[in-house]
Amino acid sequence: MAQKLSKKAKAAKKARDKKTAMTSRRTKMKAENQKKRRAAKKKGKNLKGKDYDHKTKKFTSIKNNRGSFGKGTKKE
Repeated sequence: MAQKLSKKAKAAKKARDKKTAMTSRRTKMKAENQKKRRAAKKKGKNLKGKDYDHKTKKFTSIKNNRGSFGKGTKKE
């Protein structure tokens, strides 16, 4: 569900998110994710509804991965 933000707040959030996404750490993580995903698909694995988890080093459900397995993301 999208956040209800004003146009000004939405633009500021977009800029912050972009800045975070383009850090060297995040770019490396995205590249690793793409590499692993392509390799797994090539092997014939079904990855529908799955994300690569950099902590457990395997594919997990999107819900678990993005919510840190029920612990939330504030402490990451």
